[in-house]
Amino acid sequence: MMPENTPPSSNTPYPENRSYPYEPEFSFSKVIGNRVDDLKYVLSFKKWMALFLIIGASLGALTAYLWTPTYTARLTFVIDDAKSSGGGGLAALAGQFGFNLDGIGGASGVLAGDNVQELLKSRKLIKSTLLTPYDSLGTKTLADKYAEVNKLNKKWLKHSKDGQVIAFPMDPSKNSRVQDSLIHEMTQLVLGGEFGIAKTDKKLGFFEVNTTMKDEQLAALFCTRMIKQATDFFITTKTSRLRNNVNRLQHRADSIGRILNRKTYAAASANQSLLDLNPAYTTANANVEMQERDKIVLSTIFSETVKNLEGSKTMLAQETPTVQIVDEPELPLKKNRLKYFVAILAGMLIAGIGFSGYLLLFRKRVVKN
Repeated sequence: MMPENTPPSSNTPYPENRSYPYEPEFSFSKVIGNRVDDLKYVLSFKKWMALFLIIGASLGALTAYLWTPTYTARLTFVIDDAKSSGGGGLAALAGQFGFNLDGIGGASGVLAGDNVQELLKSRKLIKSTLLTPYDSLGTKTLADKYAEVNKLNKKWLKHSKDGQVIAFPMDPSKNSRVQDSLIHEMTQLVLGGEFGIAKTDKKLGFFEVNTTMKDEQLAALFCTRMIKQATDFFITTKTSRLRNNVNRLQHRADSIGRILNRKTYAAASANQSLLDLNPAYTTANANVEMQERDKIVLSTIFSETVKNLEGSKTMLAQETPTVQIVDEPELPLKKNRLKYFVAILAGMLIAGIGFSGYLLLFRKRVVKN
């Protein structure tokens, strides 16, 4: 019988001098025992651990004291669109089983359904909102205040040609290339987590907008102005075709009305002249008949144009959606501060884990050496 440590014979397919690493058998009890030993080793430095925990707690409390508070403004609105309710009871019934039938029989296009959420996140609307006035005097825009609150105006002094703080006028056509670039940077910061929109319930048409910024007045103004910009854009885009048709018909009706008035005066003047003329002249009768004919034709055209105009106005009223604000942000806003006990616990946890990791790493190095 061959001993256990006898090397394999030449008939085996394995190399004669090949060595294999030793893999110890895995054991949960041994792993738990090692962790218990590590804990005992760390606890042997109780005084140092207590010192690091105190330092971590102090740093956490200092962080909470120096933490700049933020303010959250919330606004809830609902869109009432007659054309978007084509699914009716079928969509409501399907919603109870988790199906979304907003695109069936309802509104279509870029402004249909949940696309409103993407509309409110557009950079164009955010830029337009930032360039609205911050105060009643109109000397400062929301962009100026945003840069001041976040200390971006000092950071951007290197881009200023005259060494002055860069201001942002309300007219975007007056902005320079640098100002446009800085507004784009502010837009990215706003979209990075300071502004958000969500549906309160998938079955309902309510949307909630929230804005979190370091200035209370700025957060409230940005939230309400953003909805105003989006509402105007939404309604204008939704009804642009019908509104253009109404304006065209209105212009045509006004023009025909003025011509009809002139023809009416001309027909009356011709009738008056006919009374004073000799009945032997037949040309006067023909002139009166021509004036009356033109008047009747213009009256018919005018009545049809007015009829089409009123029909287009009715369609425009039906197609115009209503954005109804349910809840507006009211001062004082919700104040977000880093709570002291959270900061202290976090500081102690980070300090304890860091000190323990250092001890165990140092222990392993000593054992290896």
